[in-house]
Amino acid sequence: MPKEFKEPAESGWRQRVYEVVFEAETRPGKLFDISLIVLILLSVAAVFLESVRSVREVYGPELYAAEWAFTVLFTIEYVLRLVSVRRPWRYVFSFYGLVDLLAILPTYLSLVFPGTQYLLSIRILRLLRIFRILKLSSYISESRVIITALQGSKRKISVFLVAILTIVTVVGSLMYVVEGEENGFTDIPTSVYWAIVTLTTVGYGDLSPKTGLGKFLASCVMIMGYGIIAVPTGIVTGELIKAAKSASTHVCPECHAEPHDIDAIHCKYCGAKL
Repeated sequence: MPKEFKEPAESGWRQRVYEVVFEAETRPGKLFDISLIVLILLSVAAVFLESVRSVREVYGPELYAAEWAFTVLFTIEYVLRLVSVRRPWRYVFSFYGLVDLLAILPTYLSLVFPGTQYLLSIRILRLLRIFRILKLSSYISESRVIITALQGSKRKISVFLVAILTIVTVVGSLMYVVEGEENGFTDIPTSVYWAIVTLTTVGYGDLSPKTGLGKFLASCVMIMGYGIIAVPTGIVTGELIKAAKSASTHVCPECHAEPHDIDAIHCKYCGAKL
């Protein structure tokens, strides 16, 4: 979270609250964060169990009470976070602030829109704090490599998706003409749906060609699907290799600066040999 979102308030009690709910370095802060993770896991488990009819019929009232108990606790925690920072609105609109808000809203919305309480499973996103609590910073750096690779792939993937949409539209239209409504291809959108399912090798089997020409066209689409699956995989893999090389963390033995390129021989900051 950006530093400006986490500036503690100046007053004494708010400063102490800030140290507990935001800082994982102190013993109270670490205990608070670990307790929070346990509560998050228990609350998500309760949501899962409540969605099972057999469990809900036996333990429905208990699960409902537990759901509200967790929501009240998370609401208190959210309020404590707001009052302990100097700029509450900046925290509200930060990533973690939005996740914390979404973790409590569904229960209150369920009073007006029944069923929305099952969206509480979004609370699992709050476990992202575990990287900070357990000091798993290396995992965060690895996630940056993946994000960089995906960003580098987006133009190639966009072109690829446009080509796929063109293919399934043409194939779907052909299947509609060849098979017709009597064989289940009732319209072009339905035929395009069949083309997507077949090209991606999913093959639900709810639609299948009956004519010889339709089966031949379907066979071509199936074979094409195997080749098409490899394209985005190759694109992203290439970008991952490139991103991993640029993210190499050679540390200079003299000035301790990093990172350096994977094939670097000398430090780019002080010139010392790596």
